[in-house]
Amino acid sequence: MNERLNCFTQTTMSSSTNNNTTSSFSSPRSYCRALSQLPMRLSHRATSVTTTYEEMSRVRARSGRDMARSLRWYDLVGLGLGGMVGAGVFVATGRAAKLYAGPAVIVSYAIAGLCALLSAFCYTEFAVDMPVAGGAFSYLRVTFGEFAAFLTGANLIMEYVFSNAAVARSFTAYFGTAIGVATSKWRITISGLPDGFNQIDLLAVAVIVIISFCICYSTKNSSVLNMALTVIHIVFILFIITMGFWRGNVANLTHPAHPETSPSGFFPYSIAGVFNGAAMVYLSYIGYDAVSTMAEEVKDPARDIPIGISGSVVLVTILYCLMAASMCMLLPYDAIDIESPFSGAFKGSDGWGWVSNVIAAGASFGILTSLLVAMLGQARYLCVIGRSGVIPAWLAQVHPQYATPVNASAFLGVITAILALFTDLDVLLNLISIGTLFVFYMVANALIYRRYYAPGTTSSSPYPTVYFLLSFSFFALCFTLLWRFLPPDASIARPLLLSVFGASAIVCLCMFNHFVPQARKPEFWGVPLMPWIPAVSIFLNVFLLGSLDGPSYYRFGVFSIVVVLFYIFYSVHASYDAEENGGLVTKVGDVGVDDGGSMKV
Repeated sequence: MNERLNCFTQTTMSSSTNNNTTSSFSSPRSYCRALSQLPMRLSHRATSVTTTYEEMSRVRARSGRDMARSLRWYDLVGLGLGGMVGAGVFVATGRAAKLYAGPAVIVSYAIAGLCALLSAFCYTEFAVDMPVAGGAFSYLRVTFGEFAAFLTGANLIMEYVFSNAAVARSFTAYFGTAIGVATSKWRITISGLPDGFNQIDLLAVAVIVIISFCICYSTKNSSVLNMALTVIHIVFILFIITMGFWRGNVANLTHPAHPETSPSGFFPYSIAGVFNGAAMVYLSYIGYDAVSTMAEEVKDPARDIPIGISGSVVLVTILYCLMAASMCMLLPYDAIDIESPFSGAFKGSDGWGWVSNVIAAGASFGILTSLLVAMLGQARYLCVIGRSGVIPAWLAQVHPQYATPVNASAFLGVITAILALFTDLDVLLNLISIGTLFVFYMVANALIYRRYYAPGTTSSSPYPTVYFLLSFSFFALCFTLLWRFLPPDASIARPLLLSVFGASAIVCLCMFNHFVPQARKPEFWGVPLMPWIPAVSIFLNVFLLGSLDGPSYYRFGVFSIVVVLFYIFYSVHASYDAEENGGLVTKVGDVGVDDGGSMKV
């Protein structure tokens, strides 16, 4: 791919071309020496960036064989539909409606869909410019450096693994309903384990193992299987929507089943509940970023990726809103079954109990497609992280015959199966939403930074863009905290302060747009209305992050600490060794340097 030539800075590689350099992990003494050099290694590696050329050539070559380019735009739309429809809508809709938004969960889905579409635009520009399998990890690595990419990549892997485990456990509930067997019959209770981890689900494990074998065998065949399952699933979705509008009652949109204990109205928990619901259902849109990880296997990235990513998000948002409306018309929001809301709506209904079985069967197909796509995506993320040198390189290997990342697929399949075996749905869902929002927030920031700062050019400085991103995020955070914690009865102070910080964010954005010129233009496809679309995406992601509960942040903080410690005690030394052995180069800009030291564009 031809790129604009900026400038480059090649970091000193000491005696880096010597392939016999001792590994930091070869002996306890070597590791202690490496730890004594930790400050130097952190300062050298944490902010080191690669280039688009490097990601698409030398980094990709570490996997051995290239992945097969066999996907077109309709494959991507099918993968997007399969990845999104079936996961969140069948897992989180009932919970969001009953506990957070009420019937206004319809609006929650519309807000989450808008937020996902704006983030999808950001993903699309990166994926077209750099069609590699790394998704957000690669995008942040060429923008903010190794540490930011690793922190984000770890959250992506966590997001996928927890999401897949949650969806696999939900499959048990829906499959049981489809064949008339209670969920409790499928799960084994272990009294000695703590609550939330004491329900053993063997069926969920079996599903994950079978799908892991499928995705190891062939990406194209997996796409064909996904397309077939998705078509069947969409038929069931249309059946659910039709039944909901036919059998449903509009009065259920405003009247709860128990008005003495549950608030009434379309917005029973006010606008705040709508945004809380949007944060909860946002995991329903995880699938589209899995599509971006297929970029390395797309025949015509410039044409197929924009259609595949954005088209699937728009179609899914429409389906989600219609499905949420049909569910809320079938039952008052406070009577919804959290475990299986759609099939549960027809349980006990005279003459219509069979519909519950049909819906559950359709949901089971949808859950299988979402698992298939998500597990395809998570394996490719881990594969590219393995290429970077921050985790063991064997995870990056592509099978010479099947042309798939077999090691990454198998490894993550085992981890996901273990989580699905023990962990309850409640424990999994909170971590999924916060990880998703954090990653999308980082990608939007990275896009603005990359558009407005070109390293090495005298006319471009990073500081105006950095100051804008920090200021804009600060105003968004202040607005969010005021919305969340300022009492609604503060009739004057609340709207006044919200207006001040909202207006400050807009003024900040207008000044940046007026005074700071773009440093680079995308060659094939770019986000329109820069920097407004990614900025709105940043604001919405911050706002939705503020809608999550405290325990979610506690778990997210613990996970992030574990990631940072892993980076300090392993990843930075592994990547430093790789650079010292000539396996990595560190530079700034869009110019690569080949093994002989010549410049590559």
